[in-house]
Amino acid sequence: MVTMLEVRDVSAVACCAPLVREPLTQSDAEQLAQTLKALADPARLRLLSIVAASADQEACVCDLIEPVGLSQPTVSHHLKVLTEAGFLTRSKRGTWAYYRLVPAALERVTGVLASA
Repeated sequence: MVTMLEVRDVSAVACCAPLVREPLTQSDAEQLAQTLKALADPARLRLLSIVAASADQEACVCDLIEPVGLSQPTVSHHLKVLTEAGFLTRSKRGTWAYYRLVPAALERVTGVLASA
């Protein structure tokens, strides 16, 4: 059985005007809520910040397990959520997966939440 992963394009969030300029459409609100939901977990925020603070904004999953104090499968799940939401990219090297920050994804979310 082949499982297809849905990859959300967070660039669609960029189409939304900042919240203080005009009301969001239903579709934009749903999309933004889904994107923010990926960030709305303390473990995911920590993982994202660890990757962002790593050399070249990239980290091996093997280096992310101990700092957050979670099991490898749990860390992998959180990284998958962040990857599907477009905040990280994943590359496989040997037996390990490496995750890299997508800075533009954070900038797009910040732009929607900006007040000016």
